[in-house]
Amino acid sequence: MSEPPALRASDADREHAVRLLREHAAAGRLTLEEFTERMSSAYAALTNEELAELTRDLPAAAPAPLSRRAPTRWLFSVFASTERQGRIRVRRRVACLTMFGNVDLDLRQATLEGDVITIVALGIFGAIDVYVPAGIEVDLHGLAIGGHKRVRGSEPPPRPGTPLVRVFAISVFAGIDVWRVPIEWAQRTWREVIRGIRSGAHKELEQGDG
Repeated sequence: MSEPPALRASDADREHAVRLLREHAAAGRLTLEEFTERMSSAYAALTNEELAELTRDLPAAAPAPLSRRAPTRWLFSVFASTERQGRIRVRRRVACLTMFGNVDLDLRQATLEGDVITIVALGIFGAIDVYVPAGIEVDLHGLAIGGHKRVRGSEPPPRPGTPLVRVFAISVFAGIDVWRVPIEWAQRTWREVIRGIRSGAHKELEQGDG
């Protein structure tokens, strides 16, 4: 006896799966990068079975674990370098301040405890670099005097349920950049990511997907 065909997933089924993934990401079970990867798979899923596979390793319902890690609230450097990466906790706001130095904030493995994260970036004769997985919505605004503020990398259409990283940047002869990192580059260093995006290598990935 042949098995019945898998049920086709509807748009509502896909959006429900993304909401579940977002809840698990907020609970710290998925990093921002893992959430983005599974979210992309959810929107591409054709059947309910494919959607169920995305949460098979996650509890159906359980209280959020209490992390003992202190949330990242601010990064500060003067004539020095400050870095924050890995499974950091980020609440609603992070301040990045540098003067004659540089700050690197990598959110790829971060746990975002909110749907909207605001990063206040103030650079004076320095550099601030923020790294987010491609697919996360970024809103950059602010002021640049003798420097620049910009978002680098591909910008796919925003998806419902995707966290928003809002960056308010003030640059005084400083470079403030937000780098959208392709999922395929998960293991690349910051230098490799920057070099790849500047060379346009991330666009070759899109052409390959097409």
